[in-house]
Amino acid sequence: MLNKKEQRLRRSRQTRERIAKQGVARLTVFRSNLHIYASVISEDGARVVATASTAEKDLRTELSGKGGNAAAAALVGKRIAEKAKAAGVEKVAFDRAGFAYHGRVKALAEAAREAGLQF
Repeated sequence: MLNKKEQRLRRSRQTRERIAKQGVARLTVFRSNLHIYASVISEDGARVVATASTAEKDLRTELSGKGGNAAAAALVGKRIAEKAKAAGVEKVAFDRAGFAYHGRVKALAEAAREAGLQF
């Protein structure tokens, strides 16, 4: 029997296989209890194009409280979209890494869409 973390990792592997066939850049999300992290990875998966997280010093000054809430995730989504567009990436596939599309993950995705990323 798989535990909760192993189940999430299994789901994420399946998603990454599907995204690899699409041949587009990947916006991947990781959430912990305290922070949320987002990275844009190139089409071939060889390099990280842009990153943003609530652990960044300049983003922490904008946060009113901790980095583990939906408002903080929305700020990260906006920031990752800005960095990705600056790096020349307009279209990405959203990789939620096995996390449910709900709460912080959803807030990050919607903020990235509003800021101009297409997925």
